[in-house]
Amino acid sequence: MTALAPAGPRPPRQRKLSATRRNEAAALVLPSLIPVVALSVLPILIGLGYAFTDSQLASTETPQFVGLDNFGKVFRDEAFWNSFGIGAIWTISVTVLQVVLGLCLALLLNTDMRFGGFARVLAIIPWAMPPVVVAIMWKMIYSPTNGPLNWLIAALGGPDSINWLGDFTLALPAVILVGVWTGIPQNTITMLAGLEQIPSELMEAATVDGAGAWARFVHVTLPGLRPVIVSIATLSAIWNFNSFGIVYVLTGGGPGGRTLLPMLFVYDEAFHNGNTGVAAAMTFVILLVLVVILLLSQLTRLRRLGVSR
Repeated sequence: MTALAPAGPRPPRQRKLSATRRNEAAALVLPSLIPVVALSVLPILIGLGYAFTDSQLASTETPQFVGLDNFGKVFRDEAFWNSFGIGAIWTISVTVLQVVLGLCLALLLNTDMRFGGFARVLAIIPWAMPPVVVAIMWKMIYSPTNGPLNWLIAALGGPDSINWLGDFTLALPAVILVGVWTGIPQNTITMLAGLEQIPSELMEAATVDGAGAWARFVHVTLPGLRPVIVSIATLSAIWNFNSFGIVYVLTGGGPGGRTLLPMLFVYDEAFHNGNTGVAAAMTFVILLVLVVILLLSQLTRLRRLGVSR
């Protein structure tokens, strides 16, 4: 039997062809990068430039360079960091509930239930609705005078005039409920797709081995869904922390700043107080915090993967 000759270096013609194909691929991708740069990178750079100036919304004078003064104001602003605390409560609460309830709904929709297709359509309706429409709808539901929620509570023997969005204690839980209701469909559909990728042979093998429903869920379903859960939870946390429209329509940050999320605080600083330079600095502080959290989560994930291997 003739021995195979060891593979030698790639011929020059093949190397040249490979380089040509790479250039062609780059040329094809380049047009798609133009709108990304124009609509994402350039606004970020312009905003970063404003963060180092004394830019004012109503001023006609040319903004002057002030160095790191705006960032110093941001780090000394207790109200801004208080909004960070409110944003953390909102983000953690909404994200955890979205993931847990989305997983429960996905498990239900993954069964051979009657009208399963219709149920899946109903499950994504909140996701299909614009956030402003969702907020207006829930504002009507929460109405202290003629809202259906208060009517139902009164019919069950409770108080008939609860000011859900105006009460200092109830406002944040009320908007958290709306945020959860809005985001459940996205989590459900994503996890449903993950459930359908888990091999049925694993479930059958676990059943043959005598594993009950809970054991199959813990030892088969959850490990199979772990990458999906981590991904959707990370994305949901970022989106929730940057929430603006729903809470702005529902409460505007009130009452007394109880629902003033960081994005609403930045909006007030820019368009109510007119300090666009300081608002730009706040935006980049928020971005920096999010990037640090993402890096830490990725490092933790990579470390766990290294340990498991």
